[in-house]
Amino acid sequence: MGKASSTMRVWFILFGLLIWIGIALTGFSNVHWFLYIPAIAIVLAGIFGYCPSLMLVSKIVPPKQS
Repeated sequence: MGKASSTMRVWFILFGLLIWIGIALTGFSNVHWFLYIPAIAIVLAGIFGYCPSLMLVSKIVPPKQS
């Protein structure tokens, strides 16, 4: 599995920041701890270019071969 394109990486970062803004507006003490997992994973996917959930799903459901 290769690295994500630069467009996809920007999308990951923007989507992750949107979740973090929602957490901040709700209040860090009011948000359940489980919401931090995707927020951290999406931002890290944007920074490093590897999406853990995409890698997991591609191992479970192999891509179609033409």
